[in-house]
Order: sequence, then structure tokens, then C-alpha cells
Amino acid sequence: MSIFKFKKFDVDQTNCAMKINTDGVLLAALVQSDKPKRILDIGTGTGVLALMMAQRFPNSKVEAVEIDELASTTAGRNFKNSVFSDRLLINNIAIEQFSNAEKFDLIITNPPFFVNDLKSTEEKKGIARHASEQFFVDLVGKVDEILAKDGHFWFILPPKQADFLIEKAKEFQLFVQKIVLLHSDQAKPAFRSIVCIGRIETGLVKEQFYIYEAEKIYTKAYQELLKDFFLGY
Repeated sequence: MSIFKFKKFDVDQTNCAMKINTDGVLLAALVQSDKPKRILDIGTGTGVLALMMAQRFPNSKVEAVEIDELASTTAGRNFKNSVFSDRLLINNIAIEQFSNAEKFDLIITNPPFFVNDLKSTEEKKGIARHASEQFFVDLVGKVDEILAKDGHFWFILPPKQADFLIEKAKEFQLFVQKIVLLHSDQAKPAFRSIVCIGRIETGLVKEQFYIYEAEKIYTKAYQELLKDFFLGY
């Protein structure tokens, strides 16, 4: 088994095409929300983002959606084995088919992002990593349907795809409120955008976040951000 150990939970990555990665972990650590009661993680994979949300927001109930049956089973097992098990729920369903009577205060996703690109030869990894532009349109439409009035939608994408999703969100009266640009180091351009979208036009706040200060040396900001999760920090 492929087990990734965090300070307060373990994540089995068996049968998950997309393993734990920096993108997802940074998204879950950087999300800001005012005491959300109901949280949804779209495309949970191993379940790591949902688990991090459960740790960060102890009064919340966290649901997760995962289209891949094997990955969904693994995520469900990770949920059951965690100390947060009574607040976590997995749904093996495509987000397009997901429905819920109650709205969510916080929705997060680390979605596939190779839009209209050469598809992976591995079918499972193809599902996890590739998406059409229509997928993003459908995603924003679903978010609009299930997001609470004062809720927030956080996602991480490469800057180009993030800009596309931001523009589509406007069509649903969903507005970008914050962008955190992720850089490997100060000499490199941003490789990901972490974006917060809501129903209120608050004015855009833009920040930079750097992972390394030198080769293989993490910035103090990175270590501080993840000290509650990673062993050794």
C-alpha cells in the first residue's frame, strides 16, 4: 500500500490515479473561510483535501465527490480510518449528477486541467488530469446551484485555465475575490493560481506565494503554512 502520513491522519493512495501533490495540499492550507458548517470537495481523489478541511474546520461537516469508483472506495476508507470519520462523507458520482438540498458554505476543488490537450494513454489518469472547456462551464454551473448565498468557491489551476474559469463564473454572477499566485521561487513565473470566488464583488486581492527560497530549501512561509499537517515541520 502507498501510505502518506500526516500529523493527524494517514492517506492510503491505492487505486488513485492522481497521488497527493503540492497543488492540492497548498489549496487546502491556503483556503480562507469564516467557520463554514458545510464543505464540499469536488474530485476528492485520495480524500486528502477533505481530510485537511475536516482538520482545519472542526465544526464542519465535509462531503466529497469522486467519479472514479476505486478512488472513491479508497477515499471512503481514508475517511473511515481518520479521527474525523463522523464528519466526512464520500459520494461516488460525477459532480454534474450530484445534488443536495442544503447549500455549501465552502466548495473546493483541485480539478483536471489539461483542456483540449493530448489525452493521457492511461485512461484512469486521463480522467483525473484532463478536462474539456465544457467541464469547466458545467462545474461553475453546479457551483452556482449548490453554493450558499455568502459561500466561497476555492480552486487551483494553471493561470491560463484559472482565467478561463473566472470569466465563465461571471456569467453566473460569481466574482473573483482573491488570487494567490504560486511560484516555485522568486525567479520563476507563477505556475498555479489559487482562486476564491463568491457572489459578492469585493474587489480583487492578489498575493504571491513562494515554495522554495533555494534549491531543496522550503521558504519559511511554506513550512509555517503546512506545519500542522506535515511530519518534520
